[in-house]
Amino acid sequence: MRWQHYLYLIILIGMFSSCTGNERFELRTGDLLFRGRTPSALSSAIDEVTQTGDGNHFSHVGLVEVIAGEVYVIHAEGEKGVCRQPVDSFMTDDTGEKLYAEAFRVKDDFRKGIGEAVKRAASAIGEPYNYTYIIEDSGYYCSELIWWAFSPDSVFALSPMTFKDPGSGRFHDGWVRHYEKLGMDIPEGLPGCNPNGMAASDNIYRLGVVSEEHF
Repeated sequence: MRWQHYLYLIILIGMFSSCTGNERFELRTGDLLFRGRTPSALSSAIDEVTQTGDGNHFSHVGLVEVIAGEVYVIHAEGEKGVCRQPVDSFMTDDTGEKLYAEAFRVKDDFRKGIGEAVKRAASAIGEPYNYTYIIEDSGYYCSELIWWAFSPDSVFALSPMTFKDPGSGRFHDGWVRHYEKLGMDIPEGLPGCNPNGMAASDNIYRLGVVSEEHF
């Protein structure tokens, strides 16, 4: 019966690792980090109108690049625009608090295009953030940058954007205020993308929750 005892211990260890979020994986160039929502109004507005029904609550996404053993993230964010940050900075907010993020990886069918995707994303460093969320406008918003980087292989698709609260069917107050400040109409129905929708793509798979041991 000793083998049953060992099997039981292995199962317990596996359950404990899962419950503590201690998931075993190594970040690689081309991986995607989907960051959870933050207290900012824009982060909440993004998440609240883009739920997919898959339990995702993401409001930001970036592309991993490993350089000489160090992990960086290329992403587009607010005043920074398109930038390359060390992963620990990407995972820390302005108050020093650690942020929640999950790592995803493109499936094998698309891995041949990772090098080109990273080059495309890096070529946009220095571009401004696209606050209108209209694809044709200058700059990039976070998921737009990732969509564009992988677009030669059609890893991600655009879909009609919505800025409406799914509960009420009315435009989300946060988005009303955002576009009032810009002095423009809400671009409801125009093609776009968002972190929650990307995380639900069949062309990528989840690695697990990101912690300091992964970088």
